[in-house]
Amino acid sequence: MDAFVNYLNSIIWSSALIYLCLGTGFYFSIRTRFLQIRHFRHMIKLMFQGKSSEAGVSSFQALAISLSGRVGTGNIAGVATAIAMGGPGAVFWMWLVAFLGASTAYVEATLAQIYKEKDDKGLYRGGPAYFIEKAMGQKWYAWLFAVCTIMAVGFCLPGIQANSIVAAVENAWGVPPEIGASVIAIGVALIVFGGVRRIARFTQVVVPIMALGYIFIALLVMTANYEKIPAMFSLIIDSAFGFEAGYGAIIGMAIQWGVKRGIYSNEAGQGTAPHAAAAAEVSHPAKQGLVQAFSVYIDTLFVCTATAFMILLTGLYNVQGPDGVMLYTGLAGVDAGPVYVQSAFETILPGLGASLLAISLFFFAFTTILAYYYIAETNVTYINRAVHRPWLMIFLKWLVLTSVMYGGIKSADLAWALGDVGVGVMAWLNIVAILILQKPALMALKDYEKQLDTGVDPTFDPEAVGIKNAEFWSK
Repeated sequence: MDAFVNYLNSIIWSSALIYLCLGTGFYFSIRTRFLQIRHFRHMIKLMFQGKSSEAGVSSFQALAISLSGRVGTGNIAGVATAIAMGGPGAVFWMWLVAFLGASTAYVEATLAQIYKEKDDKGLYRGGPAYFIEKAMGQKWYAWLFAVCTIMAVGFCLPGIQANSIVAAVENAWGVPPEIGASVIAIGVALIVFGGVRRIARFTQVVVPIMALGYIFIALLVMTANYEKIPAMFSLIIDSAFGFEAGYGAIIGMAIQWGVKRGIYSNEAGQGTAPHAAAAAEVSHPAKQGLVQAFSVYIDTLFVCTATAFMILLTGLYNVQGPDGVMLYTGLAGVDAGPVYVQSAFETILPGLGASLLAISLFFFAFTTILAYYYIAETNVTYINRAVHRPWLMIFLKWLVLTSVMYGGIKSADLAWALGDVGVGVMAWLNIVAILILQKPALMALKDYEKQLDTGVDPTFDPEAVGIKNAEFWSK
């Protein structure tokens, strides 16, 4: 099983996908005239505008749902793995992916808003499967994305989150994996059986608290090691381009792991965040597109950077070269993952660090599992528009719970490898789609900016802009 999954990863995560992700982000940054810089302050303002309705959630709730998917174990264990396999330079490439990816996040989220619809319960639904069918007219491609996404976020990815929680809890309190996985599964079941509104209410409270609390602890670590900060930045930049002695041989690994973990963490281009974006109640699609663009910053430039700084400032990491030889050994014999960050916490909070990280990781990963379920549910809803099989939704719930149990007790290597397969397949399908379907999102941005310049609160009329098949907005 391990050999087969690793073989799939070597194909999916070839250099072609790395270049595609970076190139797409750069291309959309140019096409949008670097909206991630021009509209930075406006993005923050938009986060707190709008209210929920009977059909949709508020902009902030949609942001919280998408952030709960973005801010997960990838921000902790994923960053540690990137540093271990690609060196400190991987952090730079994660930053670059986030900066460029903000424009990609805008395009995919705006497309989801333009082509959203109401389901049979009167709730907003949308995402790549919906806009591929309506804008591209290729149902087979839409179905392919929907099925792959259900398998990725319904089975492959929840196991990673559960695995990291179980590992951290076991390291902190000695809780057996079977018990840890069972508790997670019960908690997930109590919320997912309550529907999207329960997920939105839970995440809008938990996500801001967990992110701010984690960043606060990171600031404590940075303050305690402030004299090392200049050297840390030099190490990141030098090793990113192979200038640092010992890291020149793994510059390709730095790029690969930085991009891979960057995409896994901030999800720009992956096709997951548009599902939550479509659920927002807004007056213009570009509004939620800009909010989702800012969420990439929150994820990578704040939370992921906090993890990286804690690990690098305390020197508690290992870096393995392509030949298997350790280039740097801070924690000899320790696998990359939550243990690195727990050790960093311990440097300023002896006796409490491991417990605090376990609690942080629990909420990070738990909310991510909820976001994964919502994404999978949206795609099952899309499929049920045609096949009308109510049992598919029940099957999905048990599939997610099975993934949590399986991932919680299996080896971390297999869990991460399965997750990489899921993320990679979704990224390939979604990026190709948004490159083909970019025009409506760019037209929406131009229309939004034109109205904004006149001092009015922008509204959306697809016919006036020249966009077809946006039935929701036409009504």
